[in-house]
Amino acid sequence: MKKISIGRRLFEIVRTFLFIIILIVGVLIGFLSITEYKPADRETLTVENGTSASIPAGASLKVMTWNVGYGALGDNADFFMDGGTKVDTATLERVNENMNGMLSKIAEEAPDFLLLQETDRSSNRSHSVDETALVRERLTGMDSTFANNFKVAFLPYPIPPIGKVDSGLLTLSKYDIAESERVQLPIPFAWPARMANLKRCVTINRIPVEGGRELVLVNLHLEAYDDGSGKVKQTEMLFELLNAEAEKGNYVIAGGDFNQIFSTEDSGKYPIQEGMWACGEIEVSIFPEGWQFIMDEETPTCRSLDKAYAGADKASFQYYLIDGFIVSSNVTVDYAETRDLGFVYSDHNPVVMEITLS
Repeated sequence: MKKISIGRRLFEIVRTFLFIIILIVGVLIGFLSITEYKPADRETLTVENGTSASIPAGASLKVMTWNVGYGALGDNADFFMDGGTKVDTATLERVNENMNGMLSKIAEEAPDFLLLQETDRSSNRSHSVDETALVRERLTGMDSTFANNFKVAFLPYPIPPIGKVDSGLLTLSKYDIAESERVQLPIPFAWPARMANLKRCVTINRIPVEGGRELVLVNLHLEAYDDGSGKVKQTEMLFELLNAEAEKGNYVIAGGDFNQIFSTEDSGKYPIQEGMWACGEIEVSIFPEGWQFIMDEETPTCRSLDKAYAGADKASFQYYLIDGFIVSSNVTVDYAETRDLGFVYSDHNPVVMEITLS
């Protein structure tokens, strides 16, 4: 009888434990379902006004794109999704140091248009620093727009969990943004993974040019951790959006983190090492003749996060060429260059391009 009682007691303990686990998982799924970020296919964005200037016809302009790594992916950081070990990759002090360092470099460049990716507003991973507010406070006299592409009330993965994420695309312009729109890209993840994943998008910012045309400035951050099909579908939709604007006679510039290399670039420049994340490739032949695909092969735009960069052997590190621009044929690209900042403040280097509107 004693043995039976012990067996029953163990059974009850195990059953209670499993019930608690199932209950926790059910509550979590219910919470994520209720709080899931569900953007419309197209949404009008609020323009924070800082200027009313229009672009002179034939103007020469500087465009800059930078994935700022939510201020927490400096040269000290490694990240579990890329083979590292860390979830919390920076202290509050380091987040502020990274943001201030990047803002100083941006101020030195003084771009007419700035495309930033992975800017946090209220996220656990960046210690709730409102990075969009910091950028707007430092870069005065510019219009700006923001669109979420990652908004999760609580991301339970991994252990310890990432927690709350509120992040997206921040665009700034020294010229008046007349209209701005968030356009949802295809989501490659099914339920339930979709609930706590990125909802990637592009922002379409319309800036008047004297003479009646528009400069259509597109900020983007395409898929990274899918099986490849998401990248393809997102790139195809991007092509349709850009080509439609070019056919109207507008000047079109799309810039950001493509998480892919253009097929016109030398993919062997930064070969993928065994076991490392591999970027996709955009086959540029899907675009009509005349489109320009801008990347600077001389300097990598991104480094791996499998280990910290500071103190590492730089010669054997994994690098990528995934940030750049797609430009319509009526825009003359005077030069484009990746600024080699040693990945001190972010796991990405900024790319700067000077253009003339034909």
